[in-house]
Amino acid sequence: MIPHRKLGQEGPSVSAIGYGAMGLEGYYGSADEAAAERVIEHALDVGCTFIDTADAYGNGHNEELIGRTLVPRRDEAFVATKFGIVFDPDESGTEVPTGWGFSLNINGTPEYVKRALEKSLIRLKMSHIDLWYAHYPDPKTPIEDTVSAMADAVKEGKVRYLGLSNVTADQVRRAHTIHPIAAVQYEYSLWRREAESDLLPTLRELGIALVPWSPLGAGFLTGTIDTLASEDFRNNNPRYQGENFSTNKERFAPLMEVAKKQGITPAQLALAWLLHQGDEIIPIPGTRKPGRVTENADAAAVVLSPERVKKISDLAAAGLALGQTLV
Repeated sequence: MIPHRKLGQEGPSVSAIGYGAMGLEGYYGSADEAAAERVIEHALDVGCTFIDTADAYGNGHNEELIGRTLVPRRDEAFVATKFGIVFDPDESGTEVPTGWGFSLNINGTPEYVKRALEKSLIRLKMSHIDLWYAHYPDPKTPIEDTVSAMADAVKEGKVRYLGLSNVTADQVRRAHTIHPIAAVQYEYSLWRREAESDLLPTLRELGIALVPWSPLGAGFLTGTIDTLASEDFRNNNPRYQGENFSTNKERFAPLMEVAKKQGITPAQLALAWLLHQGDEIIPIPGTRKPGRVTENADAAAVVLSPERVKKISDLAAAGLALGQTLV
C-alpha cells in the first residue's frame, strides 16, 4: 500500500499519492460512467485514498460521480473538492484570463461561498467535506473575506480542513492569519517549477502541504503522447501547440532515458522526483485507466539517489518547457 504523508502541521495523514478525478469528465478523451466508477474504486483498492475533485469539473457532475461511487466506501476516502469557478449564468463573478484562449468566471464572495458549499455537499452525498479549497482567488474579493466564510463551514462541522488553489505566497500568508490552511494546490512538475521560487518556501515556513496538480505535465511527462484527439482539452495548452510540442519532446527526451536506466516508467520518475522534493508534497495524478492508477501508486515506492535527483532536476531545469502557463 502507499505510504502516508501529513496534510499540513495539524492535518490528517493521507496517501502520499492521491487521485485527481478531473480527467473522468472527458477533458482528455471520452470516459463512460461505469469505467469512471471502476477507476475510482481501483484508486481506493491500491491505496490512493486522497481523492480530488471540484464543483467545476463537469459543472458538478464529477462531484456527483465521486459521491455516488464512494457511498459504500466513504470511510476509506479522504475527499477534497474546490469551489469558485462559476458556470451558472445567474451567478456573478470576476473574469480571470487563463492564457489558454479562454477566461474563467470566479466568485469568492462570502455569500457565494455558502451557496457553493451546500451544493457540493448535496452532489457528494456527504455530511462533510474533508478538505475544501478555494479554486482560484477572486480578484475583487479580499482573500481574507473568502477564507473567513470558509472558516464558518469548519465551525459548523461541514468542512474539516481548508485549502487554497492557484494562489500567491502573499495570499497564503494573509489567508493563514484568518484560519489555518492545511494545503495549497498549485501546478508543479518537472515541466513547471515556478512554485519553488516563492510559494513552496512559504508553505514550508507555515507548515502547509503542497498538492501539485498536473504532476505529470497534463500527461506529457508520461512519454506516451504523440498526438491529441480534436476534442482533447490539452489542445488549448500552449505547451502542446505547434512547434512548442515537438521542441518540448526533444528537450525532455533525456528524462525518458533516465527512467529507463532506473527501471521505471517516465511517469513514475516524474512522480518520484516530486516526492523526493519534500515530505510536504502530495501529488494527485489523474487517469482514466486502472492500470495507470497502479503505475502511479507504485511511484511512491521508488527510491532515487541524491545524485539521480540532482541529475533529473538539472535535465528539467525551471523554464525548460516552451509555452505560456495557465496561472
